[in-house]
Order: sequence, then structure tokens, then C-alpha cells
Amino acid sequence: MVKNMRCPSCDKGTLKKELKKELLSGVFLGEFPADACHSCGESFTDSETTLKIEEAAKKKGIWGLGSVTKITKTGNSLAVRIPKRIVDYLKLKDGKEAYIHPESDKLVIEAR
Repeated sequence: MVKNMRCPSCDKGTLKKELKKELLSGVFLGEFPADACHSCGESFTDSETTLKIEEAAKKKGIWGLGSVTKITKTGNSLAVRIPKRIVDYLKLKDGKEAYIHPESDKLVIEAR
């Protein structure tokens, strides 16, 4: 990590060392050292720190949960298939209620 380096993302701010809270899929992984841009907020970690973040995600069982799925037609509605790894992680069951809503350009499904 280099001092006074220009941000490669926005090319406006400079990078400053700080502790950044790391989240993955909404799960707090800890605070880790990073170079953060005061202008755009983007942060960068070195390879050793990145491996520590990955290990924290693996310990919490959330590493690799994201996946691509198909939207299918069922009657007059559309259905989203939830991959087994996510079903197991969230302990979902057939018939369990969920709250679904749009958030900007995302579709959010909250298990209840």
C-alpha cells in the first residue's frame, strides 16, 4: 500500500490507510486495514488482508453463496429458484413465508 496514491477508481481522491468494516452478503466479517479513497469511498486491501477477509467469510459459511439462477414462468407469475447452498444456509423450508420487494435495480427476498 502506497501513501498519497491517486485513487484508481475515481482518479479524484487520494488513498489513506484506515480500518474498514467488511461485509459480505450483509454479514459482518470484521475490520481490516485498507487504503481508502476520501472522494469515492472505494477501498483496496493487499493480498494478505484479502486472504484474511476470505477466510473470515469461509468461517461464517458465506463464501461462495452467491450464484446465478433462472427466472421461470409458473402460471401467470414468475418464480425464482433458490440454490440448495442458500436454502441450507438460511434453513429455508417449503411453505416458509418470505417478503419480496424491489430495491433500486435489485430484487430483495427476505426469509421470515
